[in-house]
Order: sequence, then structure tokens, then C-alpha cells
Amino acid sequence: MKSKFEKYVPFIPVELPNRTWPNKQITQAPVWCSVDLRDGNQALIDPMNVQEKLELFHTLVDIGLKEIEVGFPSASETEFEFIRALIEGGHIPDDVTIQVLVQARAHLIERTFEAISGAKNAVLHFYNSTSTLQRKVVFKTDMDGVIKIAVDAARLIYKLSKPVIESGMNLRYEYSPESFMGTEMDNAVRICQRVMEELHATPEKPVILNLPSTVENCMPNYFADEIEYFISKLPNRESAIISLHPHNDRGCGVATAEMGILAGADRIEGTLFGNGERTGNVDLVTLAMNLYTQQIDPVLDFSDINKIREVFERVTKMKIGERQPYVGELVFTAFSGSHQDAINKGFKYMQEQNSDMWEVPYLPIDPADVGRQYEPIIRINSQSGKGGAAFIMQQNFGFDLPKTMQAEFGAVVQKETDRVGKELKPERIYDLFQSEYVDIDAPYKLVSHAFSETTDAEGNSHVSFKGTISHKETVFEVAGEGNGPIDAFFNSIHGQRMDRFTFVDYKEHAIQTGSDSKAVAYIQLRGQDGKDVFGVGISHNISLAPLRGILSAINRAKRLEAKA
Repeated sequence: MKSKFEKYVPFIPVELPNRTWPNKQITQAPVWCSVDLRDGNQALIDPMNVQEKLELFHTLVDIGLKEIEVGFPSASETEFEFIRALIEGGHIPDDVTIQVLVQARAHLIERTFEAISGAKNAVLHFYNSTSTLQRKVVFKTDMDGVIKIAVDAARLIYKLSKPVIESGMNLRYEYSPESFMGTEMDNAVRICQRVMEELHATPEKPVILNLPSTVENCMPNYFADEIEYFISKLPNRESAIISLHPHNDRGCGVATAEMGILAGADRIEGTLFGNGERTGNVDLVTLAMNLYTQQIDPVLDFSDINKIREVFERVTKMKIGERQPYVGELVFTAFSGSHQDAINKGFKYMQEQNSDMWEVPYLPIDPADVGRQYEPIIRINSQSGKGGAAFIMQQNFGFDLPKTMQAEFGAVVQKETDRVGKELKPERIYDLFQSEYVDIDAPYKLVSHAFSETTDAEGNSHVSFKGTISHKETVFEVAGEGNGPIDAFFNSIHGQRMDRFTFVDYKEHAIQTGSDSKAVAYIQLRGQDGKDVFGVGISHNISLAPLRGILSAINRAKRLEAKA
């Protein structure tokens, strides 16, 4: 690529020394218009059929979109038939406006009026290209010639709309100077002003001026300058709705839209998940959810985003990327150990504070708000840390591992990820936990046991323990006393080969709810070498679980010695 970059013509920004948009804030959602059924459809390898378009139309309505561009009826018979099916089949709610696109050509405009006959609410959207490049390369005309094309079309549309409006249709007009981003701003103002005049725009019946970045060719801040400049120069601004139609050729569609709103735009045209020609249109889901994270009601409902994704992928045959914002399979997933630890602490913080505010690091929204589940948030591979495995055990299986134990179990999981060289599923992590801590019953195993408890006059408890323990081929009796079951059992093994451990800590909780709940006990012992070892015991009997945990720890210590 060396030196070949010199053949490209750089974008020349407008002069706007007193720009105001950088100091503004977005405080409410723009008017949304979906172009999935037109712009998105024309970009598909296999365009949707009528039934597929109907299903997507109803999905868009369910999301809450009130303006939907449904097709280019003069372009093909399929497009025309779909629009007729919408109208004649009664599919359009009274509060939803359909929008149709047409080039600024007389016979195509007439065909478009046929397509929308009988609609209650409609936007007739016409366009012609205005950019310097298109004028030079495609039309071979000057700006006056391009303005004449738009004016003639506007004049015809206004004439044909009179009987339609008189029949009861709420018909509105939309004009796009296509390739607006590459048009001189004063020329863009001139052509839009003339179109507004021909359509008799008023504050009560404004014209939608749709300013498309047909091919995104500049940084978003330059585009915002263009919008602010255009609005400042446009006569009769109050008679126009400023709409944007950002494409994503530079990967900046969302930023272009957001900065355009700051610069004064009222309306956004885009598609679900950014479908569209080349690199696509601006993604309405990302835009709306970005507002949602800033305490702004997006007025669109993505609470079941997986269902929306399923419909979209099925009818368009397009696949949504794993990293697609808010919907991709991995967007609420952390593999990194430090990220996992912070997420885990965030959940615990919210529980401790009983807070209504979402304050979890690395997760900009609560996955549950879009119908996603907590379980896949933390996933385990060789990059994961000690907290990740603990989070999986807590969220998926109800085991709340003590913090001091998390590093030890994390090392067990880490060793396995290094061995297999791929992600471990939660079920495999659970199996590792079971085999490492729970199912270890050798060389020592509790065969039988009995407790007796008495309480003295001051309320102090006194517990006696008697039991039978097997060790390989040997079975022996043990007995001891203490101030509780754990103390009594620990004292009972004094004098046996198990007594070279000191008791450090103990934690217990239920892992099921109801009368059938089990207790899990986490035991931390310290050997004569000063090293700590953990054991886990599980039982319906709350007194038996810690005993099993103690033997688990001792057995693990023996196994680790044998491997050393």
C-alpha cells in the first residue's frame, strides 16, 4: 500500500469556528425509522419474500417502531406486492406510518402512489444524488441541473398527493439529497430549500429532510459540523424535520448518528443490527441501548433481544457477530481473570448495598434487561483467574466458595484448561470440583458416627462424638468431646495419624432451598509444614457435612503428598 494512498481525495471539512454541538447533551430519543425492509432487504444475497417481510414487519412493530420504510415499490413487483399485502391485509396498526422510497423520476413516482393507495399513514420518500462526485461522474451536470430534477419531482408529488390527502390519507413528504456527506453544504441547503418551497412546508406540516451519509467518508465530528452548518443556513428551519441516514463505511455509523443528534438532528433511519449495503446502515439496537445506559428511555423494546435476533437471522439469512454490541453471544462474557474478579465483586457489592443502581464493572447494562442470562457472563479458559471458577460455582451451582479457597480451586481449573487448551464449560468445572473435593474418600472414610449433646446450667453446649473410620484395610473406633460437633470430631482423631493438622477456618451454607436442602461445609486445615489445604463436605445432615469436609481436606493433603 506504500504510496498508493496518494490517489485518494481527502475530505474537506466545513468552516465552523463557533460550533455548539460539542457542548450539548442528548436528553431524549430521536424519532426512529427502520429501513430494514427496504435498505436492509436490498442488501441481502437472497432478498426476503413476502411472508418473511411480513414477519419482520410485525417484529419491528412489536419493538415499538412507529415509522417503517417498507419498500421501493417501483423497483420490483415483489416490493409492490408486499406493500399491497400490508395495506390490504390490515397489518399496519393505526399508530404506525409506512414509508416508501422512490427516485425523483415521474413514472416511478406515479407507480409509488399506486402502491400506497388505501394506507392510513404514509411517508413518500424521494431522492436524487447531489454530491460533487456524482454530478461529475454520473450525471455530468451542474448543481442547477440537479436542483431541477428535485424540484420537478417535488412539484409532481405535491400535485398527485392532493386527491390522496383529500381521500383521508395522512401523507407526509421526505426528501433526501443522496450523498449529502459529499455535497457542498451551501448547495445542500439550496436544493432542500427549493424542495420545501415546492412541497409547501409549514411548521404544522413539516417536510422530512433526510441527510444521508450514503458513503461515509469523513470523521463523525466533521459530519456533525456539516449538520450544524446546514441547519444554521436553512431558511424556515421550523418547517423541517432533520433526519439522518448514516452508513458505516468507516465503522463510525453510531458515532456519526450520535454526534448528528447533538448537532440538531431530530430523526434517525437505520436497521436492526446494522444490516445494509456494503458495511451496513447505522445499528438501531446499539443506538437505542446506548441511550438506555444513560438513563434515557429509548422508547424501543429490546427486552427479548434473543428472539429478535432469531427472527432477524432466519428471515435475512444474515449472521450476527459474536461481538455485536448488546446481542452478540460473547458481549456479556469475560474470560480475563481480572475482569472476572471485578464482575464478581460488582455483583456482591450490589447485594450487600441492596442498591437499585447497576454498578458492575465491565458490564455496561444488566444482561437480564435484554433477556440474557447471568450464567454465561464468566467463561473459563487459560486466561481466566481464580475468581472466574468461583463465580461459575456460585451462579450455576450454588456453591459460595470462601475467598481463601478460590485460589486453590482456581489453580485446579487452570491446570485443566492448560491441559485441554480450550474453554471449560460450567458442567466440566463442576465435575472438577466434585472429583477434587467431594468424591475423595480415601484413604480415610467415615463409616458410622453418633453425637450426643448436653447443656449445662449456663447454657454451654457439650458434645460427645463416637465413630468408626476406615483406613485402607483397617477399621478403627474414635471418640472425642468438644463444645460442638466439629470440635468433638477433631478431638476424636487426636492421637491418630490424622492429628498433624490444625483447624484454621470453617464456612457452611445451604445449596438448595426447602426442606430437602443440603448443607455444604468448607474446611480449611493447616499442615505441620505450614501449608493450608481445603476440604468440602456435603450432606442433608448439617452436623455431618463438616465432618466429611475435614476428611476431604486430610485426604487431599495425603494425595498431594503422594504426588510431591
